[in-house]
Parts: sequence; C-alpha cells; structure tokens
Amino acid sequence: MTTDACKGTFDLDVLTGERLICAVDTASRPRPLPDGTPDPRSAGRRRADAFGQLLDCAVRAAADDAMVGAPRTEVVVTVPIAERYTVRLGWLGSISDRAAMLVGCDAGITRVDLDQHGVLTAVSATRRLFTGAVRKAIVVRDQRCIKCGAPASWADCHHIIHHADGGPTILANGCLLCRSCHTAVHHQGWEVIIGHDRHPWLIPPATLDPKRRPLPAHNRRTMRLDHTLLTAA
Repeated sequence: MTTDACKGTFDLDVLTGERLICAVDTASRPRPLPDGTPDPRSAGRRRADAFGQLLDCAVRAAADDAMVGAPRTEVVVTVPIAERYTVRLGWLGSISDRAAMLVGCDAGITRVDLDQHGVLTAVSATRRLFTGAVRKAIVVRDQRCIKCGAPASWADCHHIIHHADGGPTILANGCLLCRSCHTAVHHQGWEVIIGHDRHPWLIPPATLDPKRRPLPAHNRRTMRLDHTLLTAA
C-alpha cells in the first residue's frame, strides 16, 4: 500500500454520526479475493477504503446519471520539473508516483509543471475520463467491479494501459474496479488484460499464484477458464 495518508476529526451530530458509522460498517465488510481466499485487508484498511468509496458514491450522485456518471472530482497535480518524485496535490501535499497515477484514472486532472524556481512552465487541460457512452458501455459489459463484485455505482473506470502512458479512453482499455480493488491493481501486483473474448481478465500477483493464472471478471466467474481466449500479458 502507498504511505500517502491523512487523518481527520469530525464534529457530527448524533444522527449524522450514526449514519456515517452504519454506512462505513456496511461498506467495509470483508470481501474474499477472486480465488476465494479471505480478504487480506486489516479492519482499519477496510474502513478507510469504505470511507473513500462513500465519497465516490456521493460525488457520482450529483451527476446527471448517478449510476454511470463519472465522479465530479477535479484534482490539481503539481510536478516540479527538477524533482519529479515530489509530485504534490493541492490539499494533502506530496504523493507517490503510483498514487498520482491512481487519482488520474477517474477524475478531472489538471497538471501544473514548475521549473526549478517554482515558476509555472505548463498547464494541461482538465480532462474528464470515461464519461458518457464509453462509461455506460463498460458498465454494461462488466456489470460490477471485476475483482470483488462490488456494485457498478461504487466503481472507478480503470485505464488498463494507464492514461499517463498513452492508454486511450475507450471500451477496450477500460474496466470497472471499486476503490479498494483499484488500489490493489495499482499497488499490490494485480494486473488486468483484455482477452480475445473482449472481456477483462485479472492476473494475480506471484505472491498469491506463482503461475499467475488469469481469472475471469467477477460477472463471468461461473464460466470455464479457456486460456486460448487470452492475449499475452
């Protein structure tokens, strides 16, 4: 997991606090891995993932189509040219390269490049990723998080080939991942490929399966594995 983190204190009325606790409790229940092994996350990690998931659901609810709309999140990423390892967010400070790649999957991103004197040298255009018909097509195909089966309304659209690496925002390069599973793909060695069947397949890290045998998406897990359907990783 990334070490990028923050802590907060809330001053809530009793009813709001109760609703928050109930929502986090429901969303943080353990979910087994695709091969059936128990959820490896600690209780604290599950609650943190659940809180992030609730935020995602809240911003999606403001969209015109709450079930398939992309989150109304705009992230400003500051990149010093001379020290690219000190990528920073506007509110919470320095983050890792992997964390920067994760926040860029399903949000509006504005990249600000600074020279060695802190002077702005370039500003990228804010871009909304996986919206409209493309996101709807991914929801129709995947139906739910491809790793754990969480509802589509909880899920980000993940670029299989990262957008930062030139990956296009198209059906063949996207899949649904809830926030905790999205983090697992970016930080814990899980990979996603698109097979010849044009559906996403998961490749577990070698620590879980030394042979790294592909697993079908959650909504297709009752189907027989046919490795001839798969492209090379």
